[in-house]
Amino acid sequence: MAVAFSALIEQDQAKEMLRRAIGSGKLAHAYLFRGPAGIGKKTAAQALAATLNCRSHQLFTTPDRKPAASTKPILPRPDLLEACGACPSCRKFASGNHPDFMEILPEGAAIKIEQIREIKKALVFPPLEAGNRVVLLAEVHTMRREAANSLLKVLEEPPPSTIFILTGDEAGGILPTIVSRCQVIPFFPLSVTHLANILVLQEKIDQAEATTLAAVAEGSLSRARILRQKNLLNLRREVLIMLLTYTQEAPAATVEVLRLAEKCAKLEKYLDDFLDLLSSFFHDLTVYSAAHDHQKAADHRFPPRPLINQDLAPLLAHAKDRWNLRDDPDTFSQHREEQLRRAKSQLKRNCNRTLICEVLFFDLF
Repeated sequence: MAVAFSALIEQDQAKEMLRRAIGSGKLAHAYLFRGPAGIGKKTAAQALAATLNCRSHQLFTTPDRKPAASTKPILPRPDLLEACGACPSCRKFASGNHPDFMEILPEGAAIKIEQIREIKKALVFPPLEAGNRVVLLAEVHTMRREAANSLLKVLEEPPPSTIFILTGDEAGGILPTIVSRCQVIPFFPLSVTHLANILVLQEKIDQAEATTLAAVAEGSLSRARILRQKNLLNLRREVLIMLLTYTQEAPAATVEVLRLAEKCAKLEKYLDDFLDLLSSFFHDLTVYSAAHDHQKAADHRFPPRPLINQDLAPLLAHAKDRWNLRDDPDTFSQHREEQLRRAKSQLKRNCNRTLICEVLFFDLF
């Protein structure tokens, strides 16, 4: 487990906001780290928790170096805003065994109310060792309404010496009342150049492959690793070539649909990531079509956006001609993205993955 802000890649604004809060002694009782998946929100939460409880840095108020009883968090010295990594508290954080750091992850697809009830039971007691207890709730955008309402009651009356850190991919999936009770810390996608350099060093791949992965992953290191490990970019190309080669009525199309649907279904929990890739292709198709429409390209009110799937430029050109997108590419792409959203919704309801893919592929022709 990372225990230092220095382990956080980029995110200078988030680091500065947190360090300023620590240094001023004005920590909020709850934070919402908001941004795409895989860009360092969890690392930042762990670093904040470790820093607050680093025994080398705390302002201890009793001779035996134990924190005095207080309803307020005990803060590090303002001149030392990084966990030391060597004290007993930091070592426990590094090993993932600190008794005053609680981490709640979704069970299956969502955080459930039973998990929030368990938190409430634990919060009845004071911190065991540290001056501050930190509760990390990851991916709160997955939280069901009854769980969110239960959490809201805790945030409205937070227990003493406890700081909540919530992470979410998007604020739209979180109850506005929960957002309003947190200080929001924005996190942003990593730059393509920086992410590509990280992939070259850590994954031992060439610069061209790393740049493609970084662009398609849209700045998310964890997503880039999933794309590579599960070979999703090649599978994406296979499916798109099928859609652009056959017509829906062709017998060969049925054979290919059945083959690729079975292959995609084996992705299991990563099927959602694969559908996101297809969605980004249709988004790019709108951008590409507009850029090659002379009238729209000349309209400076709508500057061209960069393509996500730059490695698929030849397929984008083929798709524009195949589906005759000269008149209304926006409506075409919106319809395809709606079909993909419907498929993702069915996945959340545990429908048959192979059947979902078969129906989707026939619809996308």
